[in-house]
Amino acid sequence: MIKVPYLIICFFLFSFFPLTKGQSIDNIRPSNTSPHIVSILKDTIILIAGTTMRHTVDTPKGKGLTRTGVTASLLSKEIVSANGSAPLYKIITANHSATEDAELVTGDRLLIESKSRKNTRSYYLKVRRGALKGNLQLGQASQTKNTKKDLILYFTAGQRSPNATVRIYLPEGVNASMESTTVNVIGRGDVTLNALAAQSIGRTGTRYSYSKVGDVQISILKDRSSIITFTNLDLRPSNGPDLKLVIKDVKLAKEGKYYFKSQYITSEPEVLTSPGTGSETATLQVTNTISDFARIVNKDLSYKETAETYTSASFSWAATDSRNFVLQQSLDEGRTWRAANAEFDKRSPRVTVKGLSPEKLYAFRLFVKDGSARGGSNFAWFYTGKKAVEDFGINGDPLTDNTTKIDSAINFLNKIGGGTLFFSKGVYSVRTVHLRSNVYLYLDKDATIQALKGADAPETTWFSDLSYRSGLSPTDAGPYQDPENYLTKQDVGHHFFKNAMFFAERQDNIKIIGNGRITGNGNLVTGDKVMNNTPDNRADKMFSLKLCTNIEIGGIYKDEDLWYDPKRDEPYYIQKDNSVSTEVSNMLNIDRAGHFVVLATGSDNIHVHNTYFGKNSTSNVRDIYDFMACNNVTVTNIYCKVSSDDIVKPGSDCSLGFTRPARHYMVRNIIGDTNCNLFQIGSETADDIMDVHVDNIYVLGANKAGFSISTNDGGHVKDVHLNCGHTGPVHSRSKMFRTTTPFFISISNRARILGSDVSLVKFVENGVKHDELLVNNVNIGQVENILINGVDISEVYSGSSFGNAAVRWKAYDGTQKRSSPIIAGYRLPDPSMVEGGLNFKLPNGHHTGYIKNVAFNDVNILVKGGNPAADTAMVPPELGVGQYNISNLKVQPSYGLWARHVVGLKVQNCSFNFEKRDRRYPILLDDVNGAVFSSLNLVKAKEAGSVLRLKSSSDVTVENVSFYDDEWGKGPLRSFQRLN
Repeated sequence: MIKVPYLIICFFLFSFFPLTKGQSIDNIRPSNTSPHIVSILKDTIILIAGTTMRHTVDTPKGKGLTRTGVTASLLSKEIVSANGSAPLYKIITANHSATEDAELVTGDRLLIESKSRKNTRSYYLKVRRGALKGNLQLGQASQTKNTKKDLILYFTAGQRSPNATVRIYLPEGVNASMESTTVNVIGRGDVTLNALAAQSIGRTGTRYSYSKVGDVQISILKDRSSIITFTNLDLRPSNGPDLKLVIKDVKLAKEGKYYFKSQYITSEPEVLTSPGTGSETATLQVTNTISDFARIVNKDLSYKETAETYTSASFSWAATDSRNFVLQQSLDEGRTWRAANAEFDKRSPRVTVKGLSPEKLYAFRLFVKDGSARGGSNFAWFYTGKKAVEDFGINGDPLTDNTTKIDSAINFLNKIGGGTLFFSKGVYSVRTVHLRSNVYLYLDKDATIQALKGADAPETTWFSDLSYRSGLSPTDAGPYQDPENYLTKQDVGHHFFKNAMFFAERQDNIKIIGNGRITGNGNLVTGDKVMNNTPDNRADKMFSLKLCTNIEIGGIYKDEDLWYDPKRDEPYYIQKDNSVSTEVSNMLNIDRAGHFVVLATGSDNIHVHNTYFGKNSTSNVRDIYDFMACNNVTVTNIYCKVSSDDIVKPGSDCSLGFTRPARHYMVRNIIGDTNCNLFQIGSETADDIMDVHVDNIYVLGANKAGFSISTNDGGHVKDVHLNCGHTGPVHSRSKMFRTTTPFFISISNRARILGSDVSLVKFVENGVKHDELLVNNVNIGQVENILINGVDISEVYSGSSFGNAAVRWKAYDGTQKRSSPIIAGYRLPDPSMVEGGLNFKLPNGHHTGYIKNVAFNDVNILVKGGNPAADTAMVPPELGVGQYNISNLKVQPSYGLWARHVVGLKVQNCSFNFEKRDRRYPILLDDVNGAVFSSLNLVKAKEAGSVLRLKSSSDVTVENVSFYDDEWGKGPLRSFQRLN
């Protein structure tokens, strides 16, 4: 018999309590987070192995199929010795080619030896097919007996899968119902169980395989426990907890432990079932004493520090039958207690304490003198001040990497119910800071947080994004190759979140405030080829906020309006008496932020205010504030010296694995210079964007548009108002200087959404041959109810100072790009001009996307002019896939306003003028139905022929329109009498 040589792989688990000589070996158990160990029996360890799809940004195409078995090195991290000892672990295998990274198989053995080698224990390893263990967590580990409390469960699958099944096992006494229990699937939003099947899946094309979020049923077992079974869930996206389950008004009559269990089943790449053990279980402890005593955290979106901010606190708990309470406080972490000077609310279970000593860590508890909850409650904590970073060993030496210590400080404050981490004078270097709920970062005026290389890696995902990471080609089919792949529906910077300087996912009540500085320090990347960099240089965001709520980023709050002094080239505040204050040291300074200062995706209740971008440096900059699929957003008092992309941008994309509408934006006092748009809705418009109000903008330069609204992916953009006073009084007329065009309102049918499809079509448009993609199964988006009021516009040319360090703004010399104010709907090609005919019909049958109900009031436009009469014959092409920018429309045949595919246009109390004689029409309407022009003054070159040129347009009314010939103010002001 031939003996196969054994390979022994050794690894150590270190501990503070090593085994002494001759000491026996205690039992081992799986770690709390072990994904592979099903169970450990007397002499056998049962392990899980299977397959899944995993792609890093470096995984080659078609190479994402991954085995999930455990290796020797991984197994060492999943085993914990029950007595805390540090024995020597050995894996013994007959496979002489095995390494520490080789996958373990049935028949391998685990040997445990004490350091003295006098004691050993052997475990047989048995590997079975299964899904990696998921994670089940309770929102609160304990509950008071006989009190009503919402019970929250969070479940996260151990591996991703489409068409997944999840089972949640509830103990007797925890009674879920279809009507009152809610679920949130992968961050889509809370719905009752009976409404899950009807919950919107977001905007999709016809090639998307899902028609609903999922199905659910509740089964009652003989022992009165129950199972909630979810089926047909798409768990390929990973957005934190896959299921958030809220069971309303749970009241438990028995003291003791209540056991919960979860289990899930994958469908791809193979059918696997998780074991339902270890991390897939959770225990609720029900106590007689009050166990949910908690501090009430202030979640106001404007941080305003008062004398009581850190010297008073309020607490709440679930109502009990007790009436005789004492609030007790401790300054030694609960070793000794004394009664607090407290005021109890007579109408609700709530108590407030005031006059606390500053800079102290208080523990509080509720002591109940009577009733069933008699005794002391759990502890609640409060630190009475801003907690100094120095208390955590964090120093302001720029050469020190403070990431781990800052994370530890944030975690500490999160565990005590929240608090403020104070950064004093110094330079604090970080890679990726992980923001947590109820924790505020406060930067003093001489504090700087700066980025280091080596931020967190981009997420590992089910899909690969290699088919599309960026681009504008009208023939690039990459975004449409896989209709289910949500990663390829937007540029690469949007769908990876963790590669950021600050990151938060599913967190609530976060603030980054103060008048210090945050800088990317040249270590945050701006380009779309970021993933081609070395792994330590792939961070491209300053703040990445994913599915978070209640967020504030800004300087020290001021209830005053920010405006701009062109002589000083600096912002100032308009004080209550209308005087000017040039003191802006309250502002939070931000610079060198990479692709995004803020990328907030699926996040709600956001306030960004009083920030100064680019004071210390204007390099390494792209987008400033991007809000993708966010709701209830307020942006006020923003100054951006210069950026290379949009300054404020609401949008909606597919980066979460689904689309989400965006509503209610209040944007006020935005001043800046940009290589792109100062304010832009889009280009990502995968879902609806509505109720957007903007007041008081000052455009210093914009190499695209000052104010841009576009829908490209099927979204409905509705109710957008500029300078209508919805955010507060309009203190000044909005101003635009050095813009390629002041306004760009457009529709294209790019349709980068789940389930979209394209056809490569050859057609002729206005004598020009095209061979490009057309979206064939997604309805054209809509833009309607746009009101623009009170704007003065001049110097209409691409004049941003971006990229020109020598000159703040280069004067117009005739070489810079120029465009007219544009309103451009979209129409598919005429079937008669398509080679072979147009072989598809959009779902709603509408092949023209009209922009509806646009109004300009009190807008004055002075363009550069100088175009020849020949340009009146120009017919800009339709926008399309990869073609949705101003430059795609070439030259417009009118200088003052060009509108095509519009229903309902109103222009009143406006003026249109040029600096140099322009022979184009002042206004041209092409396929415009229902327009009113009233109380206008303008100038028209004699060669233009008409003030208002109509093409295929109808129902146009002109009232009190007057014009000068050739030059403003020269000669008589003539009354416009006829159309065309």
